[in-house]
Amino acid sequence: MDKRLRKLKKIRIHREGTNTLTVSLVLLLAVAFVLWRYVDSKVPFAAFVCIFSIIWMIVLNFYRCPKRIFEGDTERTVVAPADGTIVVIEEVEENEYFHDRRLMISIFMSLFNVHANWFPVDGKVKFVNHRNGNYHKAWLPKASEENERADVMIETPEGEQVLCRQIAGAMARRIVTYAKAGEECFIDEHLGFIKLGSRVDVFLPLGTEVCVKMGQKTTGDLTVIAKMK
Repeated sequence: MDKRLRKLKKIRIHREGTNTLTVSLVLLLAVAFVLWRYVDSKVPFAAFVCIFSIIWMIVLNFYRCPKRIFEGDTERTVVAPADGTIVVIEEVEENEYFHDRRLMISIFMSLFNVHANWFPVDGKVKFVNHRNGNYHKAWLPKASEENERADVMIETPEGEQVLCRQIAGAMARRIVTYAKAGEECFIDEHLGFIKLGSRVDVFLPLGTEVCVKMGQKTTGDLTVIAKMK
């Protein structure tokens, strides 16, 4: 069996979801007990257990945290920072940090995707910048600039600067960023976590070879999205 498939089978729950899952499970069991004990008809009990068990399983799926290892060559390689779907591949004018044109690749994460985020490249974190903003739907173009976001600038061993942007979506209300300025970072390490539907943008130098296409599904830390020249 392929080594990567074996790695994908090692699933664990992300620490960001431990409290949420525990509290919601306790409430689920408490309400189910009350319905079973004090309501004559068992229809409300069965309906409640069925509906909220499905909801709890969706939340459980959301907080999955697969242990993944990228086994390819990491030099000048850019891996997907998140599970999801490629929604943007285009050259854009980035006037906040670079003040020039950059290649932007964006990954949209639905409610059913793993929401852990990985570093897309090896390097050193130059800075982390969090900005408050709106909560437009994450797949809209204006979400990259107007939504609440966290920007992580990484300088690769070759001296290239790569910007990774975590973006809150219409439902997401919390962006968690583990990256710290001045620290070395590596592919396979967690950059952060975004709760509920959201998006991650990666800004790369022009001339970078794109290795994905629009609508393609990505697997965080495993799918190669680009190769820098």
